[in-house]
Amino acid sequence: MQQDNLLPFDVPAVARKKVCIAFDGGMLSSDAGVLLLRGVEQRLSIATRLAACLTDHRDPTRIDHTLVEMLRLRMFAIAAGYEDSNDCTTLRYDPVFKMALGRPPESGEPLCSQPTMSRLENAPSRTEIARMMGAMVDLFCASWRRVPASIILDVDDTFDAVHGKQQLSLFNAHYDERCFLPIHIYEGSSGKPVAVILREGKTPTGVEVRTILKHVIARIRRHWSKVHILVRGDSHYGRSEAMDWCESNGVDYIFGFGGNPVLHAMVRPIADELCVRRAITGADKRRTWKALRYGAKSWGTQRRMVARIEATTLGLDIRYIVTSLRGSAKYLYETVYCARGQAENFIKLHKAQLASDRTSCRDPRANQMRLILHTAAYWLLHTLRAAAPKRSVWARAEFNTLRLRLIKIAARVVEGAARIRVWLPTACPDGATFKLLAGRFAAAGP
Repeated sequence: MQQDNLLPFDVPAVARKKVCIAFDGGMLSSDAGVLLLRGVEQRLSIATRLAACLTDHRDPTRIDHTLVEMLRLRMFAIAAGYEDSNDCTTLRYDPVFKMALGRPPESGEPLCSQPTMSRLENAPSRTEIARMMGAMVDLFCASWRRVPASIILDVDDTFDAVHGKQQLSLFNAHYDERCFLPIHIYEGSSGKPVAVILREGKTPTGVEVRTILKHVIARIRRHWSKVHILVRGDSHYGRSEAMDWCESNGVDYIFGFGGNPVLHAMVRPIADELCVRRAITGADKRRTWKALRYGAKSWGTQRRMVARIEATTLGLDIRYIVTSLRGSAKYLYETVYCARGQAENFIKLHKAQLASDRTSCRDPRANQMRLILHTAAYWLLHTLRAAAPKRSVWARAEFNTLRLRLIKIAARVVEGAARIRVWLPTACPDGATFKLLAGRFAAAGP
């Protein structure tokens, strides 16, 4: 192992004794929890699925790092908080990362470096990227123990600022900045990721929404031909092209819908009555719901709408949704539609806690490759959390909490002739949970 050794340095004395610090501890790691992620990855086989979509054009006689190994290193690093591939230059010597990739911690050769990882990110063609996106949908379907009766696909986009001349970046007047607006699709009840798609920084058109839904749902129905699917999204996705396609293919939908003078006129009597009742009772807020039929000129048909009407001391607020579902107006709005707010939390885990907005490559294929790798890291932490006891605090922990308490654990590693010994801190507060999860994933592989 050839690395630069930093010179020792002093910090204030403790109990009148000099304290000298140096980065020369040897076979130590600050990421013992990566061994947990190894078991998770072996169960999901994410790297194997993704590597099968790629063509390795390298000379087989000169390959030191396989595609599977490189993909595993990158997703382990992202899950552990090293979102920048530059960190691979140092992590390639980390004993726990080497063990997680099946190499002996001391006698094994170093892992791949940052230049090799960067070449991997820029290598896939458009066809290979499409195959990898399909493989991630296959992973979503394979993650269920039994075929679900129904699933909810929450669709939303998120702001991803760019600071260079990346292809597909556009100036968005709403955010007053150049950006991407990648689309995220999650299963609403479980939080499992289905697809994350890089796209330019503008509101999606109806044709684009229809195309995305068509490809994603077709891939899901390869596995589950009879599953009931509900698509849920805000008004950006309530386009006539998307609703027409859903109705023609047996897919239910519930979308937000922007108001217009015709809709406002239809609910005006109810809104006026609500405002009067609020004023008479002196309540701070009164709310009601109204189901109605409405057909825009571009639709060619009438669809079911729900209006949520709220009168407060600040004035009147009216929101609309359009849906193919049956049920009371209150139930459709408050129970079904408003539950899509949970998708915002899923996006925060993906974007803020896994830094998936690091889309700084010039080529959009490389940026899409990064989104796939960050989604793979999302799968690792999501599956690790799902393995925790259902009534424990871990079952709802954020990814940052999992990383801080279970991944970022110091370890001393000693490689012997017949075994590898890993020492964890005696005072580890979450040692029992670590042991429990290690046991649950021990059967994933050797």
